[in-house]
Amino acid sequence: MIRQLLLTAFLFLTIVIRSQVVSGPMLGPVEYRDAKIWLEVTQGVKSVSLQFKKKGDIKTKTIVYKGQLGNEFNPLQVTVGGLDFNTTYEYRFIIDGKPSTAKGEFTTKDLWQYRRPVPDFSFLTGSCAFDNEPAYDRLYTDLVRLDRPATPYGKDSSIFVTMAKERSAFMLWLGDSWYTREVDYNSEWGLWYRAHHARAQPVLQNFLKSMSQFAIWDDHDYGPNDIGKNYILKEASRRVFMNYFCNTSYGENGQGIYSMVSWADVEIFMTDARWWRSEEKIKDSVAGKPNPEKRMLGKEQMEWLKNSLLYSYATFKIVAVGSQVLNPVSPFDKWWDFPAEYEELMNFIKEYKITGVVFLTGDRHHSEVIKVDRPGHYPLYDITVSALTSGGYPFSTAEKNNPYRVIGFDQKQNYARFSFTGKRGERIMTVQYLGIKGENLGEWSVHEKELRYQ
Repeated sequence: MIRQLLLTAFLFLTIVIRSQVVSGPMLGPVEYRDAKIWLEVTQGVKSVSLQFKKKGDIKTKTIVYKGQLGNEFNPLQVTVGGLDFNTTYEYRFIIDGKPSTAKGEFTTKDLWQYRRPVPDFSFLTGSCAFDNEPAYDRLYTDLVRLDRPATPYGKDSSIFVTMAKERSAFMLWLGDSWYTREVDYNSEWGLWYRAHHARAQPVLQNFLKSMSQFAIWDDHDYGPNDIGKNYILKEASRRVFMNYFCNTSYGENGQGIYSMVSWADVEIFMTDARWWRSEEKIKDSVAGKPNPEKRMLGKEQMEWLKNSLLYSYATFKIVAVGSQVLNPVSPFDKWWDFPAEYEELMNFIKEYKITGVVFLTGDRHHSEVIKVDRPGHYPLYDITVSALTSGGYPFSTAEKNNPYRVIGFDQKQNYARFSFTGKRGERIMTVQYLGIKGENLGEWSVHEKELRYQ
């Protein structure tokens, strides 16, 4: 009888402690000497600490969270510093003085430079994650299509269970990590609520802590469909994004969310295609010349990107963009539709003979690799990965038999695994498109020598 009472009390306490956690933990950047860990707790929580130790050790250290609590939405981030490189650590959150079920582990980066060959590694990526909320879903539409079938727009979320089992360094979300609805994007509270609701999906929780999570945004996790610089709540949206992801940085001078990730001999330039984006209807050209006022990245961000590409010694320089970049036959928004800025970057890459540049994009609800040849220069590739859980659209019109497409498929949920292998000077980037259960949907690779100038 006593044993049964103790068991009941233990189960009750576990439920109470777990109910204080809304979502997480989630891993942010894990570097050589520090790591960021994210968590969201309920409004009634009074104190949060993070306890950590080297795996296998007994002695622990504790960091007390000193930020604000007691809000309706309570996402928080804790930075753990003073770590050793290439070392695995275990951690647990302490909530209101009691150990919680929010726990996990991470391994810091290995210091390989000037010591060992460049390491092989992989990362995951994808875009367009729609979590159903029936009270608001039926009225939601991208294209004002009132004939949309009554089946939920959000599809099989078990893809995140599959992704959680991957042994990859990190996940890069390519935009539309959640979808604001009409009831959300006209109020700051609605923006907070949508991120809060999407992040709390039970199916996501193991994935969030299984590897570092980085993100850029696109229109739906920024605001209304296809909107850009004119969004009146963009500053509030930026605050929400910064609170629900913990990237290394977020733009400059309080503007935008662009940043970058460095891993082994790969650098990913995470751009912001919304904050400075001109309205699509602005003319592409004026007096027969590309309109310099129609921009997608904006002047400040473009200067950062050009300088970053020029500074980089990475074998592969991946430019991540919410919209497609190279697809000449796409009828939808793409960097190609901002010709002055597009040509500015293309000419810059040519002028300075920057090697290893590839583009990584989301948004389109289909996946493909687009190749554009450049006479006298190495070809450029646009690798699109979409969609994780949102509905898909079939290839149609000029895209049905796109002559620029190397591989591709439509109407299949998917994510991609980017793998980097080989010795220095012989590195290969392999892209594997994977389905809900991890099945191989397509594969493509490129050798570093194919992305060099002769």
